[in-house]
Amino acid sequence: MCTTLWLENSGKGQKSSRDSGTILPMNASKNTIKHIAIIMDGNRRWAKKQGLGAINGHQHVVDNIIEPLVDRCIELGIKYLTFWAFSTENWERDKMELEGMMQLFRHAFERKVEDLHKKGVRLQILGEIDKFPKDIAEQARRWVEISKNNTNITASFALNYGGRDEITRAIKKMVQLNPSLVANQVTEQKIQSYLDTTDMPDPDLIIRPGGQLRLSGFMPWQGVYSELYFTDVLMPEFTVAELDKALADFTARQRRFGK
Repeated sequence: MCTTLWLENSGKGQKSSRDSGTILPMNASKNTIKHIAIIMDGNRRWAKKQGLGAINGHQHVVDNIIEPLVDRCIELGIKYLTFWAFSTENWERDKMELEGMMQLFRHAFERKVEDLHKKGVRLQILGEIDKFPKDIAEQARRWVEISKNNTNITASFALNYGGRDEITRAIKKMVQLNPSLVANQVTEQKIQSYLDTTDMPDPDLIIRPGGQLRLSGFMPWQGVYSELYFTDVLMPEFTVAELDKALADFTARQRRFGK
């Protein structure tokens, strides 16, 4: 069975076209895609534009954006989708915003994640979850366990995640579990086996909404050969149509993997 991308092939500024347009078969493209990662940026700016508090931008994404993107990836046969939801630097934000975000995480784990589970979504958590309040960390682990046998897609949420922090934690864990380890036994493969992403492929495509042209420390190890897609569209406006634009751009690229 052929998995298809319904995209209007119009060069720059390609648009999603479910009602009309060219059907681009995924297996006809020279680029296959297993893993998409999204740096979620622009929530606060969107809220400010709407005359709302910062937390409303985050909540709009949780309530209206994430699940349709997951649904679209399931539809296309993309097996891994990662959202960077909270960085190691985000703890420096305003106390009121942080309190609101903790409540939003509780809301997501109590209500939204169950909807994903019912759709066959396997939940994964990247990052050092133990820094969160105990009830949030426990809920996260609970849903990871409950959904572990789901196979439609793996949706990973990077929480208290930073790329340097991930690599540092991986090396610490490697040394702690292998106290007799010597230098010539340290390989890329060994380090990779201790990363948060050890059981998933590297991202083929990293998307950053919000207009910033940087990765801000996201997946420095895993993203060495990832294609990058930046857009001025803010995350609360990053709809399925915007995802299709990114995928159209991706399928037109020539990937070299350093060769």
